[in-house]
Amino acid sequence: MLKRIHHVGIVVRSLDEAYRFYRDALGLHVHKMAEVKDQGVRAALLTVGHSEIELLEPIDPKGTVARFLEKRGEGMHHVCFETNDVEGELAAAKAAGIPLIDEKPRPGLAGKICFLHPKGTAGVLVEYAETSD
Repeated sequence: MLKRIHHVGIVVRSLDEAYRFYRDALGLHVHKMAEVKDQGVRAALLTVGHSEIELLEPIDPKGTVARFLEKRGEGMHHVCFETNDVEGELAAAKAAGIPLIDEKPRPGLAGKICFLHPKGTAGVLVEYAETSD
């Protein structure tokens, strides 16, 4: 069962420059930051109420986030739903015939994660996360 929208992912050219807006104009603060090498990004989670904003700066010029930035520019990249059972949600999506990006969950900044392909989700990249906090 999906619990809530955990975060919205936003691709940015520069994490530091984008963060100035979210900090100075909106009063949001980073609570977690890391380089996620297998996704080719430097990422930061900013708390907003009971949800988060994830800023994604490409560090791998050949990675999917870098290609997204090159093709579409900065902006919304994905929506992430929190669940207590990422494996179960992924299996249910597969059983429903939804195209998957990940066949099994993997580690991510938000915890154990997986992605569904936008071809099966009305054009939106959907992430499931089982958080560790």
